[in-house]
Amino acid sequence: MNPLIFVYGTLRHDAGNEMGRMLARYAEFVDAATFQGKLYKIDGYPGVVPTDNPSDIVKGEIYCLSDPEIGLTYLDEYEECSPGFTEPTEYIRTLHAVKRNNGEIIQAWVYVYNRPTDPLEWVQSGDYLKG
Repeated sequence: MNPLIFVYGTLRHDAGNEMGRMLARYAEFVDAATFQGKLYKIDGYPGVVPTDNPSDIVKGEIYCLSDPEIGLTYLDEYEECSPGFTEPTEYIRTLHAVKRNNGEIIQAWVYVYNRPTDPLEWVQSGDYLKG
């Protein structure tokens, strides 16, 4: 199976973002899903940080990348974490457990926020599209 990616913000299909439409060209929607973490508002877009607290739930979607090399290259550029961006990058792409709507736990790539969250607003709903 090709790699899976969990998206939680501007890449979700209802976000109306051009990169979300690009994702739809290089990936197939699999399911709605959740990720154990805290969601923060950064600057017109969100960032997620994993937590150990099971009540910290972030809502998103899982996609299966039809062409992982092209898809991940575009996404890494969009998230500004590809080679050439100044370290530490704002995001890092790492594999994490995510939970599908049917309860199945799977591994998917997640773009994790890689900077301090102290000054940021926490999105308590865990759903960026609902605020």
